[in-house]
Amino acid sequence: MTKILVLYYSSYGHIETMAAAVAEGARATGASVSLKRVPEIVPETVAINAGYKRDQDAPVASVAELPDYDAIIFGTPTRFGNMVAQMKNFLDQAGGIWARDALVGKIGSVFTSTGSQHGGQESTILATHTVLLHLGMVIAGLPYSFKGQMRMDEISGGSPYGASTLADDGKGGDRQPSRNELDGARFQGRHVAELASALVAGRARVAELA
Repeated sequence: MTKILVLYYSSYGHIETMAAAVAEGARATGASVSLKRVPEIVPETVAINAGYKRDQDAPVASVAELPDYDAIIFGTPTRFGNMVAQMKNFLDQAGGIWARDALVGKIGSVFTSTGSQHGGQESTILATHTVLLHLGMVIAGLPYSFKGQMRMDEISGGSPYGASTLADDGKGGDRQPSRNELDGARFQGRHVAELASALVAGRARVAELA
């Protein structure tokens, strides 16, 4: 069975919600899906004062387990057009995995959130792709076969690079992922799982013929 890891960091719950939708889409293919998060690295008092969502159900992942999966779908908010420090800190510990080529040929994909419509959604995903390419992963995005990213009748995240959501309602208030954004997340999860399943089957067939 194809094994998928949805690995995320979420300060306020927006990426957590998107991650659940990504996992739902991947599970719809029959894949085995694990939903986990990276560790928090800010002091607890900072997290409390900033209002971080600290009651998230997903268990914390370890770097050592990454090679156990056929595909990893990373979810990260943006900080100044790049991934959050928590996700980068986690990936910076993957040097041993990189040295062993342990993620080479695995599917890698990214989704994100920003506070505003032009807050770095595409740059955050692309910057994260750079790390995944160094690890030898095969990049998958959100193809235009998901027609929701072509909508012009509402404000919505989503690009060919990956699913995304807007976390601010434009008036300083909280905005949760929309139905279209969650549909994009589910589509991406399903798309990645299907690609990973095809790769696994292909490698098994090659091994049989060898």
